[in-house]
Amino acid sequence: MSQEESRPRTLREMEVEVEAEGREWMRRRLEEKIQAEADRHGGVFPPQRAQSVASPAAKDASAHGIRADRTGGVARPKSGG
Repeated sequence: MSQEESRPRTLREMEVEVEAEGREWMRRRLEEKIQAEADRHGGVFPPQRAQSVASPAAKDASAHGIRADRTGGVARPKSGG
């Protein structure tokens, strides 16, 4: 037995261990409750994401990096230089 194993554990070490066990127990319990509720309503847990359809490309000035200036005209992107 090493010296590390033979020394008494601190209250803090035991507290950290028990808290970790408690978090894991609560996580499992919550998962069970959520799954039971989903089963009760005929759903799937975790829910599957719906297939999304890409929106059509915008045909406005902001889509092309062109912005309106304060006078209402159109300001072109600044050229490098």
